[in-house]
Amino acid sequence: MDWFSLWPVLVAMLGAGLAAGVLAGLLGVGGGIVMVPVLEYALQFAGVPAEWRMHVAVATSLATIIPTAVSSSRAHHGRGAVDWSLARAWSPGMLAGALAGSLLASRTGAGLLSGLFGGVALLVALKMFLPLDHLRLAQTVPRGFTGNALAAGIGAVSAMMGIGGGTLSVPAMTLAGEPIHKAVGTAALFGLVISVPGTLGYLLARPPVAMPSMTLGLVSLIGVACLAPGSMLTAPLGARLSHALSRRALSRLFGVFLALVAARMLYRAFSA
Repeated sequence: MDWFSLWPVLVAMLGAGLAAGVLAGLLGVGGGIVMVPVLEYALQFAGVPAEWRMHVAVATSLATIIPTAVSSSRAHHGRGAVDWSLARAWSPGMLAGALAGSLLASRTGAGLLSGLFGGVALLVALKMFLPLDHLRLAQTVPRGFTGNALAAGIGAVSAMMGIGGGTLSVPAMTLAGEPIHKAVGTAALFGLVISVPGTLGYLLARPPVAMPSMTLGLVSLIGVACLAPGSMLTAPLGARLSHALSRRALSRLFGVFLALVAARMLYRAFSA
């Protein structure tokens, strides 16, 4: 079936891009946590084989995060909310982890990817619900070998989930004493660090089945075209909101959304 005959699905994807941009700027999460479930559902109407839909959704989401992360990190940098010292310290490990994660994901079963996405989303949802804002596991964010090992793990899991890293890096940074607004702004930059090598890995993938037209490797170019404009447009809005609204109320709402997404993904994983 041709993508262009599916205008209701394309409109829904445009809306998902708008929502993803707001969340990217607001919470530093890259927007993939919204885009992957929408893409995974939409791709069934575009002729993507069931066993490869999650792979294409993850890859396309990660490609979309590149321009979103640029827009979001610029907005946070303008407000002095990017910790450039930490970004330089963590980037080598995160780059390597993201590339390795995307190469591994292209060889991983759809059920395992869905289970990984659902499990991480559920853990993050629990953190969003609980009043853990002042919990600290360390006084300073680790750097050197320990910091890069942590960053590599965040990059690998994020690339396998098709997310920008903020879902994991914001909790990691805040638990080590990084101020929340700095953590969110720096996580937006980490979205770029993760999405570029991760997308490269997915572009190089060669699935053993026929894919719809305008799919390069595992990346749907139509999906990127639908999602990227909206997410770039609204990411600066999310960044402004992050400095103006109650994070506790927003965290709870986002936690509800994540719990629903996690339930769907875990159901898909265990029913595959």
